[in-house]
Amino acid sequence: MPAAAATVIYHNPACGTSRKVLGLLREAGLQPNVIEYLKTPPTRQELLALLARLGMTPRQILRRRGTPFDELGLGDAAKSDDSLIDAILAHPILLERPIVVTARGARLCRPAETVQELIG
Repeated sequence: MPAAAATVIYHNPACGTSRKVLGLLREAGLQPNVIEYLKTPPTRQELLALLARLGMTPRQILRRRGTPFDELGLGDAAKSDDSLIDAILAHPILLERPIVVTARGARLCRPAETVQELIG
């Protein structure tokens, strides 16, 4: 993502935290590109680039609650990063949200106030 690129939020409208972060972005005068990642999941390349921007591992962006995390055995420490990425790509609900990307960086915005680091 180029430095001058617009703000992007990986958003789930059913998630209260995600809605709050989107509201905070808009209150800050930003008009983010809203990616409803359950409808338009990232590609492997996009997910790898997002992880690099976040400085996080696939395990750190896994969502457990309300997902097939346990059924897929994703808590197994022996699972490789590649296998975790495969699981996220196959089941986008496993991606923790919201993730915000701005020219100032990228953050997993849980709690919602974390977004202030990107807009404040």
